[in-house]
Amino acid sequence: MPDDKYEKIWNDVWQHITADNIGADQINAFFTRLHPQAFSEGFLMLTADTDFIKKWVETNYLVVIKEALEDLYHKPFTVAIEVDDSQPNRSSSTSQPIPSLNREAQNTSPNIYTEEEAKTPKQETEEAKEKVTSFVSDYTFENFVVGPSNQLAYSMSVMVAENPGQKEFNPLFIYGKSGLGKTHLLRAIQNYVDSTFPHINTVFVDTMELVNDYSEAGITKNFNSFNQRYQNADMVFIDDVQYLQGKEGSINIVFQLLNSMKESGRQMVLSADRAPKHIDIDERSKTRFNSGGTCDIQPPETETKLGIIKKFINELREKNGFQLEIDPSVQNYIAQNSSSNIRELKSAITKIFLYGSTMEQNSVSIEEVSQILKDHFSGGSMKKLTVADIQKAVEHYFNISHADLVGKKRSADIAHARQVGIYLCRTMIDIPFESIGKEFNRNHATVMYSVTQIDQKQRESRELNEELEIIRQMIMEQ
Repeated sequence: MPDDKYEKIWNDVWQHITADNIGADQINAFFTRLHPQAFSEGFLMLTADTDFIKKWVETNYLVVIKEALEDLYHKPFTVAIEVDDSQPNRSSSTSQPIPSLNREAQNTSPNIYTEEEAKTPKQETEEAKEKVTSFVSDYTFENFVVGPSNQLAYSMSVMVAENPGQKEFNPLFIYGKSGLGKTHLLRAIQNYVDSTFPHINTVFVDTMELVNDYSEAGITKNFNSFNQRYQNADMVFIDDVQYLQGKEGSINIVFQLLNSMKESGRQMVLSADRAPKHIDIDERSKTRFNSGGTCDIQPPETETKLGIIKKFINELREKNGFQLEIDPSVQNYIAQNSSSNIRELKSAITKIFLYGSTMEQNSVSIEEVSQILKDHFSGGSMKKLTVADIQKAVEHYFNISHADLVGKKRSADIAHARQVGIYLCRTMIDIPFESIGKEFNRNHATVMYSVTQIDQKQRESRELNEELEIIRQMIMEQ
């Protein structure tokens, strides 16, 4: 049977599995890494490009693949998956071991400080203990719900986890507003590396923790422990690097650390709530942050939020024994009315389960859920926004006064801020043009023109889109 017939059979199976499946995007992310090699009566052999893909599919989708084959061919099937790292989907740079993550190679890298300190056996033992306890089981690739809004970030994260140190993904910089899953992906990479490559030393740190470490080292004039923690690491994860703004010393240290790690082939992974170019740091650091794999996570669409809801409901039932039934219509209502913050979404589901347990109910209605969650979300249709909310955020973002925003000044920066404010009022709270005009001291025609201008520009300008997204986040978090 020619190879194209194998592919046709596999595509039929694939489409059968993804039909009407909330997890279709996650399935697609992994099934693109599988290729059919043999097919006969009751048998299918697939190859994966890495052992991680093989194990993940065997654990999560082997049963559904068999069920799909049985549905299509009306007989039971055996499915075998083998690893073939020569497959075309695999980057050529990942097909060889990475010597830069070998401890001997690392020890030749320059130290960014003057003090150097060798590790004692006791210190190595303590590091091993810390590595074992660093695993955060809730943050894995398996329980990350993939959708169109985060698929690129997810795929890049998997690539870095499988083969740290690739030049094109170093650093890996993931950005997006709070609560969309950036920390989950950083932890998922770390957890996968810790469990798969025990010789690789990983360090995960929040930006403020790093700043405090550096400040303490500067006060005591002793950088030995700082060097041990960061410069001697094979992989460094820094969460929320936007908090480096205004901290020149820490920015310089991160810049030097990143240079040192890139030169020796070690991996750095960064996250922020905005793209590197929108972080108020020096240009060389912006360029360096943006020199590897940069990707964003957008707010989840309703289907992805629904997938998160379903998965979290199952987790709560398994872990806590909750018996409450949440009807699909109620799940849809929550997905459509919730904010984009995944942490808020999960805490909302927990709140509903606790309500059902307290009231000793087996189910909840949409009306009940509406009351339970009426003040829960910081965004979404359940939040009541005002023009003043939007004006305040716009003024803060563009650093202009309220008098300038609604006044007669027409300089380019103020005019742009005014148009953005008017556009956000129209799109976020959908009030009439005339009402918006009164709040900005503008007539109906000017308001219409402002909305049209921003609407046209944002279709072509990624920078404007990012600007609008940051301001929306500020509005929701006020």
